[in-house]
Amino acid sequence: MCDYSLMHVKSRPAVVGETLVTSNFGTGTSGFRGEDKDVAVCLMPGTELAFEDPITYLPKNVYGTYTLKDTETPHKPAIFRQINRENRIAHHDSLEFPDGEIVLLTLLNPDQRAKVLQLPAAPKTEKEAEEQKRVEYTG
Repeated sequence: MCDYSLMHVKSRPAVVGETLVTSNFGTGTSGFRGEDKDVAVCLMPGTELAFEDPITYLPKNVYGTYTLKDTETPHKPAIFRQINRENRIAHHDSLEFPDGEIVLLTLLNPDQRAKVLQLPAAPKTEKEAEEQKRVEYTG
């Protein structure tokens, strides 16, 4: 249900109003968790979040490699997206900021708190249904 590198971690869907925390699950990626530190909380594409503080993450430099210096975006709201959907072994879970920047969830610094504001509306067209469908893999 979550990104491919979390497929061996217990997971559950997000609930509107709950507070999530960015966490490293020791599987090569990071994601969200709730109160239980061992359970990943999975989001549907289009889920809206509000972070308590400006979001910090490790950005890529002009050469496409990750820097060791954190970047802080002035944004607190974000929308959960999935990118690289056609690439089975790429990270997919990401956040889109109000200015259109998209950052992989695995690049977010740990222990950032975000409230789930809204889950995506039920799709009305096949295109919307496809956009909301999560990339899922079986072990």
